[in-house]
Amino acid sequence: MSTPRKTARKTSRKPLLYAAGVALAAVALGLVSWQATAPAEKHRDTSASANATPGSDPAAELKALARREPGDKLAVGRTDAPVVLIEYSDFKCGYCAKFARDTEPELVKKYVEDGTLRIEWRNFPIFGAESEAAAKAAWAAGRQDRFTAFHAAAYAEGAKAKGFGEERLVELAREAGVPDLERFKADMAGEEASAALRRDREEGYRIGVQSTPSFLVNGQPIAGAQPLDAFTTAIARAKAQAKAGQ
Repeated sequence: MSTPRKTARKTSRKPLLYAAGVALAAVALGLVSWQATAPAEKHRDTSASANATPGSDPAAELKALARREPGDKLAVGRTDAPVVLIEYSDFKCGYCAKFARDTEPELVKKYVEDGTLRIEWRNFPIFGAESEAAAKAAWAAGRQDRFTAFHAAAYAEGAKAKGFGEERLVELAREAGVPDLERFKADMAGEEASAALRRDREEGYRIGVQSTPSFLVNGQPIAGAQPLDAFTTAIARAKAQAKAGQ
């Protein structure tokens, strides 16, 4: 799993730990769960988790992060699928690329196509300006229904080594079949792309995501590009729980 850089702009994000939107109980579970499943590493101060709301249901709060928005350009699968996998990822993350190439296609084939699974991507750039630019480019490709193709192109073998400068991002968009490249460039540079990125990234910060890739399977955390079996087991468990009404 990629080691995260120290998070910048602490003061701009800290209020979100206390804001409505995701209960502090969710923060508490998220911080504890990511640390429990990730390799030993430095984590941000978790003192806020001590203020979790008594009697709340942290697992339900994390599960509720599944947006299930019709027409979500950064998602595949039915909105009413019993299992939702949320992926927090960075296009400069080598392990994210490994997951995208080796594991994700198998999950799509086995579970998305039969209606069991919905995958919702969250852009969570932690490796600097090129990470942010690639995230905005992926969002812009999605405006023309080419997110998944851009995602595949950006995570292809050797793609990261070429960098994610503006010209390279346009090249990837062309490779992904984005039809209107001028619109793509305008969307990538627009405020709407920045707002979408903030929404995804701040959601990850609220629940304590520290590294990429990180996942939630119906609210249950999985840290890192784990083997396929880890995901199939988690999906089977989540599907059984959903069927039982849990």
